[in-house]
Amino acid sequence: MLDGKKTLFSGMQATGNLTLGNYLGALNNWLTLNEEYECFYCVVDLHSITIRQDPAELRKRARALLTLYIAAGLDPVKNCIYYQSHVSGHAELSWILNCFTYMGELNRMTQFKDKAAKHSDNINAGLFTYPVLMAADILLFQSDVVPVGADQKQHLEIARDIAERFNGIYGNVFTIPEPYIGKVGAKIMSLQEPSKKMSKSDENVNASIYLMDDPDTVIRKFKRAVTDSDNQIIYTDDKPGIKNLIDIYSLTTNKTVEEVVKEFDGKGYGDFKMAVGETVASILKPIQDRVADLNKDKAYVDGIIKDNAEKANYYATKTLRKVQKKVGFPEKIR
Repeated sequence: MLDGKKTLFSGMQATGNLTLGNYLGALNNWLTLNEEYECFYCVVDLHSITIRQDPAELRKRARALLTLYIAAGLDPVKNCIYYQSHVSGHAELSWILNCFTYMGELNRMTQFKDKAAKHSDNINAGLFTYPVLMAADILLFQSDVVPVGADQKQHLEIARDIAERFNGIYGNVFTIPEPYIGKVGAKIMSLQEPSKKMSKSDENVNASIYLMDDPDTVIRKFKRAVTDSDNQIIYTDDKPGIKNLIDIYSLTTNKTVEEVVKEFDGKGYGDFKMAVGETVASILKPIQDRVADLNKDKAYVDGIIKDNAEKANYYATKTLRKVQKKVGFPEKIR
């Protein structure tokens, strides 16, 4: 707990382009959390280099992501929005926590197996210890809650295990984080393979709507969305493509699923896809306009980066000093 509020931590990787799934499933739900929590939103660039990155492109994407956080509505004064690499406490705490994490625990992590299979030419130690850095991310700010999707539950569980193990040896050092249970984030599926989640790393550009897609591109992608042949707009698991489009339309119009189905009763897929495309394009336009404005004001964004790095470092250092003292490191002479 910081300054009388519980602490919330989350972040997104500084690789790829944010999708409509990222926005509706996470980012849009973050906008009012600062009223209840002290929120830290990280641009995750340390994790990004477990896969080889073009340095200039990584810097560009990291800034683009931070700018999108703000453009989407996150207030950079009420929320701490910062680059992970600007807070050395992430890496320092990660090393200490490595020494309190068992190989067997890391061997069980499914994400390592998945990434190792995809990047067999670069199975590095960072890929293996990735969950420890993620635990450090969370524990560094004494996070009370962490918004997690189904694919991140394992990472929160190992963070809790590490924190409990450390506390068992040294006393009450870390807050034990809980999953954030609030407004349910939508799980937006691929437009081309509706059995899998929309992903910013999908090689098929028609599978995902990116937040910076122009209106024509958005509408074209929805027109190409995979559905089925019976032309009935009903909400059922047997029609995953149409179900996904109904979810998207429901979330972007604030209508219930029942209202959406009723609105398009008797209409064909063509009309429905066009309506979904136009609606999504209309909610992305203000975000894109705000991004354009922020990109013109380099000094403002640079000021946010500097101020929030200082804030994040202040709180990170408080935790790190406590941990260093507990494990026996000598105090710095000031």
